[in-house]
Amino acid sequence: MRHLIATALLAAALAAGSARAQDFSIGWNPRSGDVWVDTWLGDMNRYGSRYRDPFVDELVRHHSAPRELVVDLLTRRRWAPGDIYFACALARQIGRPCRHVVDIWERDHAQGWGAIAKRMGIKPGSPEFHRLKRGMVPSYDRWGRPIRLDAQLERDFPGRGKGPKHPGGPDRDRGPGHPGKGKGHDHGPGHGGGKGQGKDKGKD
Repeated sequence: MRHLIATALLAAALAAGSARAQDFSIGWNPRSGDVWVDTWLGDMNRYGSRYRDPFVDELVRHHSAPRELVVDLLTRRRWAPGDIYFACALARQIGRPCRHVVDIWERDHAQGWGAIAKRMGIKPGSPEFHRLKRGMVPSYDRWGRPIRLDAQLERDFPGRGKGPKHPGGPDRDRGPGHPGKGKGHDHGPGHGGGKGQGKDKGKD
C-alpha cells in the first residue's frame, strides 16, 4: 500500500512538473541583467522540468546544493528550475550556502536576479558575474545539451562548436538515449551541434 501511495505521489509530481514547464515559457523573466543568461536559464526550465534527476544531480554535485532543498524547491515550492540553478550558482560564487540565496530570493524576487546579485557584490557585466555566467557552459556539457555561446563566452571557449541560435525548435527536448550530434544524452533546443560531454561523472 505504501508503495502504491508513493508511486501515485511521484506521478502527480511529474505531471505537475510538466504543466509548470509550459507555464515557465510564458511571462517568466529572471531579469539577470544579461540577455544570454536569461535565455539559457529559460531553457533550463524546460530541461529541469522534463529531466529532473540529472538537473538535481548537477546542482548537488557541482554547486554544493543539498539534494532535499533542490527537490523541495522543484516539487513543493514550485520554483522554476532556472531560478533554482541561478540561486545555487550565485551562492557558490559568493561562498554562501544555497539556502541563503534561496531565502533572499523568496523575499525579494520582485527585484530580479540582477539586482540581487548586485547586492551580493556581483554586478551584472562585472568579471565576477562573467565567472558565474561562464559556469553555465560546463553544466550544459555534463547534460550533453547544446548551448550557443555569445561573443564574450566564445573568447573563453575558443574553437568549440556552437549550439542552436535560440532555445526551442522541433527537436528541443530529445530524451536520453536519442542519437544526434555531439556526445550526450539530451540534445536539447534545436538539436544543434554543441559539444556535450555525456553523463555527469561527479560523485555525491
